Amino acid sequence: MDAIPEAAEPVVVERATGLGGELVLRRAGADYEIISNGVFLMDTRNGESERLLAAAALEALDGPARLLIGGLGVGFSLAEALRHPRVTAVTVVEREPAVIAWHATALRPWSRGALEDPRVTVARADLLDVLADPATGAFDVLCLDIDNGPGWTVTPGNARLYGPAGLDLLTARLAPGGVLAVWSAAADPAFETRLRRRFSDVRAVAVPVPRGEPDMVYLARRPLPRRG
Repeated sequence: MDAIPEAAEPVVVERATGLGGELVLRRAGADYEIISNGVFLMDTRNGESERLLAAAALEALDGPARLLIGGLGVGFSLAEALRHPRVTAVTVVEREPAVIAWHATALRPWSRGALEDPRVTVARADLLDVLADPATGAFDVLCLDIDNGPGWTVTPGNARLYGPAGLDLLTARLAPGGVLAVWSAAADPAFETRLRRRFSDVRAVAVPVPRGEPDMVYLARRPLPRRG
């Protein structure tokens, strides 16, 4: 019986000093990984739950859709959103210049050149700052994937986004009938409870992964105004 080959050791492609600390892009075989301050963030191996983040939110809408995607990552959610012909505009908020730059090189195959799509605008900014700015306007879909989950944030300041004040900001940026979609690397019952207290239409979708707990996608829809 042939021996099972060992997985290739990750090779550092680039290190960058980011706004939140050190960012590392590593290559592991044919795939890439992004590491933040020594903590694994994401890789290009699967992407099923990241694609679902955009796809499930868009399925709940009928007409043309404007999206805000918080966190560019390896581009799975953005590429999925652009597959839908009803998507008219996508604003991607990514605070790390290095992540944006990697989509012109190593990560371009996974985002499918999405940053060159005329429907896409990239805002190099902190998502909380963008949400707090009244000039940002409202969107039909908000897709959030800037952390490993509401309870496992990349930086301590991001925790505000998933509490009552952050949900206030997010609700203010949702058009009537709009959908908030939040990615998490594990179930977060406390966050789901906060969503259900604010939104009457909430779904928690588990996405199995090869190892460990399923990824979770939380979907919450803002109601349409009542007629009459």
